[in-house]
Amino acid sequence: MYIALWIIVILLTIAFLGAGSMKLLRPRTALIDGGMPWAEDFSPTAIKAIAVLEILGALGLILPLATGIAPILTPVAAVGLAIVMLGAVVVHHRRHESVIAPAVLAVLSVAAAALGFATLG
Repeated sequence: MYIALWIIVILLTIAFLGAGSMKLLRPRTALIDGGMPWAEDFSPTAIKAIAVLEILGALGLILPLATGIAPILTPVAAVGLAIVMLGAVVVHHRRHESVIAPAVLAVLSVAAAALGFATLG
């Protein structure tokens, strides 16, 4: 189970660091033009807040597990990211957009949380 946790955590960390960095570094208009029409419904501050949550969540997934310092924070971060992705599913559903990507990330986050609590707790 520990290997499965590491695999899921690494994949989620890459995904959330990439997505969060893009949202943090690109202006709102560039996100909208680049295929993220949901950004029309959010202020630039809200988009940056989502980005920071994704980046902190990604770091919270990998750093405690890698350093051995408070590894229980890994599944806690996974729960937080699952909540963020459930919010994304709701937003995309309301806009009649595809919910597949955020749903997959939500399921993987829940799996990481379950594996983390089972393995580390």
